[in-house]
Amino acid sequence: MRVVTLLPSATEIVYALGVEPVGVSHECDYPPAAREQPSVNRSRVDPEASSSEINEQVADAESGDGVYAIDRETLAAVDPDVIVTQGVCDVCAVDHVLVAEAVEDLGLDAEVLTLDVHSLDDLFDSVYRVGAAIGRDEAATDLVATLRQRVAAVETTAARASETPSVAVLDWLDPVMVAGHWVPEMVEKAGGVYGMAERGAHSRPREWEEVREYDPDVLVAAPCGFDVDQTRENLADLTERPGFDELTAVREGRAYVVDGHHYVNRSGPRLVDTLEFLAALCHPDLFDVPPRDAVQELPSLRA
Repeated sequence: MRVVTLLPSATEIVYALGVEPVGVSHECDYPPAAREQPSVNRSRVDPEASSSEINEQVADAESGDGVYAIDRETLAAVDPDVIVTQGVCDVCAVDHVLVAEAVEDLGLDAEVLTLDVHSLDDLFDSVYRVGAAIGRDEAATDLVATLRQRVAAVETTAARASETPSVAVLDWLDPVMVAGHWVPEMVEKAGGVYGMAERGAHSRPREWEEVREYDPDVLVAAPCGFDVDQTRENLADLTERPGFDELTAVREGRAYVVDGHHYVNRSGPRLVDTLEFLAALCHPDLFDVPPRDAVQELPSLRA
């Protein structure tokens, strides 16, 4: 079975099911072996730019030829049986329409499987669907069972908490965007309250004053596509906003940077890792401290 994955979360699912893809997207970097596979697309946005610059580049790309381009020569060369893409966000990964056009134009005999994840149940369903498409049904069943057990363990432990902190997760800093999709659900399962977005809602820009008025007990900065180091480089976009130091989360030392690229914004199996991280931030007395390469207290970054 020759599989091409055009988003990092799909790559992680395919590897977790025991299949090595023959082609991946330019962002696929986990597991490390994914970096060795040929990339079948490229981005028209510079991922190393600042938050505001990336926002402008995305807007320009969307009004032009789009954020991504498919390397049709490479796609034809790897000759896939299955191509896994997504329908969640045309800024995050190659859109399924673009893929379908390339498959038709190249005359490829490939199934295009589109994942559209907005919740943990959507993630589990995606694992089942990928498993069925690549002949790994049993592995998919086992993986989902393990992930569900971990989710249930978090919920059971969080239920013992004596508080239910309010939480805000930002998946962009300039402009400020409040994370949606699976994040509100995960915060609630982790024992928190997520008052700035509904379950399954799309992430969208918000006025900074809305964040100040909400005044979360726990604040998480997890920009889409940014790891901890890149978030540190852009942290002034958040910390220099009026009233930032007055937020309850900041005053009480409960403001954090989380690796958005690998965890919060990537709807693969490691979303359950993210759930466990969020539970630890909401209830540090009940859960283990998250790894420092994934989660860091924001005051330590400002020092």
